[in-house]
Amino acid sequence: MMARVEFLNNVVADVRMAASFVTILPVASSKPAADGAVARASWALPVAGLLVGLAGAFVYEVATRFGLAPNLAALLALATTALVTGALHEDGLADTADGLGGGRTRERKLEIMRDSRIGTYGVCALILSFGLRWSALAAIADPLLVAFALCAAHTAARAGVPAFMALVPPARPDGLSASAGSPPGRSVAIALALGTLALALALGPGKALVGLVLLSLAGLLLARLAVRQIGGQTGDILGAFEQIGEILILLVAASFRMGG
Repeated sequence: MMARVEFLNNVVADVRMAASFVTILPVASSKPAADGAVARASWALPVAGLLVGLAGAFVYEVATRFGLAPNLAALLALATTALVTGALHEDGLADTADGLGGGRTRERKLEIMRDSRIGTYGVCALILSFGLRWSALAAIADPLLVAFALCAAHTAARAGVPAFMALVPPARPDGLSASAGSPPGRSVAIALALGTLALALALGPGKALVGLVLLSLAGLLLARLAVRQIGGQTGDILGAFEQIGEILILLVAASFRMGG
């Protein structure tokens, strides 16, 4: 009995840590995290993503019940997910685009990625990200299917982050990614399983397979680009990976929906 209670307490603690890592929800523990705790808790990132997806789905449902058109409801849903996460992943995408696109040397690229100012590449990346996700949700339209798509996208997009952190070395000795550490194999496996399950339940096995293939290819391409240009991954690279995952899953959901 005590072992079961301790297990449940550890699960809750990991979910709280993962949620505090990728959202602005006031769920962080008052106790300082032990060494490696963030990496071990990374298995719960898909769970935190599910909470974000549910928040967006709820706002979409409410908006449609008040008679708003799908395009307006989709915009409100996206605004909600950005608000819940503090636009953390969008910031990572913009910084990655600016750094990898604008710097000439490794040092300059890393310097640009740490600069709080946004450049042309970052602006274009954000426009594409919001535009593609907004268009996908508006095309799906049906509130129930939008809820499935949002939950699948936010869960699966974060499910690959632990694997990315474990397989791609940090680009710098400090920073968010380096301080989090490398997730153990167990955390990586659980996160991938949760992401795969979410895709299968929300989109069906066939569509889930397409999503997994696209996510894997995107991860490999981004990892190769990051290693070649800056020597590894950073917190911004992880944010860009999450954003690319969201886009791909929502596009898969929208394309199959439009195709009948």
